[in-house]
Amino acid sequence: MTQINMAKADLSELVKLIESGQETQIVLERDGKPVAKIEGCPDEPDGRHVILGYAKGKLKYPDDINAFDDEIAELFGV
Repeated sequence: MTQINMAKADLSELVKLIESGQETQIVLERDGKPVAKIEGCPDEPDGRHVILGYAKGKLKYPDDINAFDDEIAELFGV
């Protein structure tokens, strides 16, 4: 674990440790308690990062959302 005030001064070095693979994550602490962590980002071929579950619990849809599945499949010849 790294104290936040020390991480401020050494941020670029901490990032280099993550980039090089020497560390997979660095936990930052304040007053001896973990408060945040630095982790590497997964490589994506198109440069975007996938965030799974971003809208979980935020979307509402009708109970019969799948009622027309067969009709739609027929329209597409499936």
